[in-house]
Amino acid sequence: MKIAFVGKGGSGKTTLSSLFVRHLAATDSPVVAVDADINQHLGAALGLTETEAAALPAMGAHLPLIKEYLRGSNPRIVSAETMIKTTPPGEGSRLLRVREENPVYEACARTVRLDPGEVRLMATGPFTEADLGVACYHSKVGAVELCLNHLVDGAGEYVVVDMTAGSDSFASGMFTRFDMTFLVAEPTRKGVSVYRQYKEYARDFGVALKVVGNKVQGPDDLDFLRQEVGEDLLVTVGHSDWVRAMEKGRPPSFDRLEPENHRALRTLREAADASYARRDWARYTSQMVHFHLRNAESWGNAKTGADLAAQVDPDFVLGEPATALAR
Repeated sequence: MKIAFVGKGGSGKTTLSSLFVRHLAATDSPVVAVDADINQHLGAALGLTETEAAALPAMGAHLPLIKEYLRGSNPRIVSAETMIKTTPPGEGSRLLRVREENPVYEACARTVRLDPGEVRLMATGPFTEADLGVACYHSKVGAVELCLNHLVDGAGEYVVVDMTAGSDSFASGMFTRFDMTFLVAEPTRKGVSVYRQYKEYARDFGVALKVVGNKVQGPDDLDFLRQEVGEDLLVTVGHSDWVRAMEKGRPPSFDRLEPENHRALRTLREAADASYARRDWARYTSQMVHFHLRNAESWGNAKTGADLAAQVDPDFVLGEPATALAR
């Protein structure tokens, strides 16, 4: 299942996504973690040193390889150069799986060993000085969207994406790629304003959204969040000595995380599992096609010089039955 963590800058979404990744890894669940934030901090939150985090391969730098691999023998895609971030798979396309080995993971993913467990970590790559004035950060995030469009995930398999802050997540159709979106909100007016904006944007697309209250210090904070977000408030998290030690680079064993925070992470997992059980693969695929056609008309056709609507395979539905077509 695919899970996103979103929220305003400084809300703690990277910290909470890293805790959730650790929780999953501790149960031996297969996990692909993706840092899709313009500020790349997920690696450090998972225990990498600054040098190790900086050495993570940038997905954006491997976009030609990703496109060529995913294109496979799909006759509707004449070349990798005509693929854009929203290009959907069809008959002959290669699909990705959480547990497998493939050239995309070999180039873009690195194994991070945790205490306990391990995860695959991928990163879009930071916005660099060379990008200033000539590139949009969303062109880097496009590599993530393309991979999610071609990823067949099953129950008990997890893809956790730390998204860029605020409403920037809506700059593409990637916000519809997730079975569950956890919005991390502080008990402040600014914290809940991002929630209202996200809920309004997501309403027409059936996005499953739950709020994780962070930095909650007492009954007043809890009452505020309940009044502002209502039944969308799933769970709250308060001060954590374990997180403070982790932020200093000296985390104790993960089993020493506070019991109430372990319970909160289990609640997140239960909500994600329940949402995945309701996934409609046909609707999931049609949303992918919807945003591809919009992007094709808006800028894709002009950029590639091709009619990108022709890339849509009307008989293809992503999901378990599609796997045989990609092998």
